[in-house]
Amino acid sequence: MSSFRGLGLSAWLAEQAQQLGIGRPTPVQAACIPPILQGRDCMGCAKTGSGKTAAFVLPVLQKLCEDPYGIFCLVVTPTRELAYQIAEQFRVLGKPLGLKDCIIVGGMDMVAQALELSRKPHVVIATPGRLADHLRSSNTFSLRKIKFLVLDEADRLLEQGCTDFTKDLEVILGAVPATRQTLLFSATLTDTLNELKSLAMNKPFFWESQAEVRTVDELVQRYLLVPEKVKDAYLVHLIQTFQDEHEDWSIIIFTSTCKNCQILNMMLKQFNFPSVALHSMMKQKQRFAALAKFKSSVFKILIATDVAARGLDIPTVQVVINHNTPGLPKIYIHRVGRTARAGRHGLAITLVTQYDIHLVHAIEEQIKTKLQEFSVEERAVLSILTQVNVTRRECEIKLEATDFDEKKEINKRKQMILEGKVSDVLQPLPPGPRTSTDLSRSTRHPSPLHSCSLSVSFPFEELLFILKGE
Repeated sequence: MSSFRGLGLSAWLAEQAQQLGIGRPTPVQAACIPPILQGRDCMGCAKTGSGKTAAFVLPVLQKLCEDPYGIFCLVVTPTRELAYQIAEQFRVLGKPLGLKDCIIVGGMDMVAQALELSRKPHVVIATPGRLADHLRSSNTFSLRKIKFLVLDEADRLLEQGCTDFTKDLEVILGAVPATRQTLLFSATLTDTLNELKSLAMNKPFFWESQAEVRTVDELVQRYLLVPEKVKDAYLVHLIQTFQDEHEDWSIIIFTSTCKNCQILNMMLKQFNFPSVALHSMMKQKQRFAALAKFKSSVFKILIATDVAARGLDIPTVQVVINHNTPGLPKIYIHRVGRTARAGRHGLAITLVTQYDIHLVHAIEEQIKTKLQEFSVEERAVLSILTQVNVTRRECEIKLEATDFDEKKEINKRKQMILEGKVSDVLQPLPPGPRTSTDLSRSTRHPSPLHSCSLSVSFPFEELLFILKGE
């Protein structure tokens, strides 16, 4: 494998990479850096933990040092935590340049962010929603001169589903120039990304890892077949076993909902496990603090929703436990990719109920690997079953007393108001007794302004062509 210098990077960049612990380029870096330096668009698809971030950060910095100006590069990524991680790589690798970066994510002060944008940083790293909000409401900055547009975790950004970024991407793509380099990176190749390959691009270069298996060889993957009602007891037993045998191990537990994430964290704390939660219902400062404490090993256990599944690089994670079996194979791939990173070994255990067998088969088909069963002493689990169930119920009662569900509805309504989907003025209800159903209906009344929204709606197929500057 060639060196970074052999790929066309400057000596100072190769030295900075060395200081970051990147001695030699990984396959995705060796394949993608030369065509990016040649001015070609690039789509890179490789396993989690394979160095995709450095594959676009390094050539962007190389081009920036040749002709420095702001705003030079825009990076769009689906989660706030990933945005901060990407910014950190730009800062470390771009330190000799005096690089100025700007992070634009939700949960932070918009006025302060607008001020940062007006100062023309070299690199802007943003989540789609907040950047689109700035573009709609402010004219103090322009993206018309950017050289690079990077979509990190591109499959997640371009997919249509429960969190659809299409509208926000329309705004962003309408604000960037057609003459630019577009770089897309992902760990999973979707139909949308396959469609992008067929579109006319700027001398396009596509690279996909040729490995048969979609997860790294150093990852040991196991399943544990458990009845639905005793899943928590198995989880507590697993954690206790790992803590007894490997006191210094760090564990990430993935679960499906914010509420369950919060309950599990409360429950594990009752059992004196050093745990911390991370989910989208938390304030941004709380999310930063939780992640920082886990990274610094103040807490050895992180219970998280899928906001932590993509891209987060925490090299010291030894175990990933899926409290629920992911509904999509690609979600499984991203989750288990939080361990066994950069050549290290790791263990992933998925708790599988009687209702999840078909999901496991789909995962195995996608990753081209057969999951092996993880053995557990069932009598040890049964001995703590009653205690775990009682503790869980106590935690559920405590959480209900904090109006957790009500806060979720309030946050959801705020988001809908921002998107213009509902009016921020409650519509009057008809006379007569009001039920909780009536009240919930009143909050969902469509905005009279919605039909004359200023934002232009593109068909999704058109969005793909806009992405390529057609």
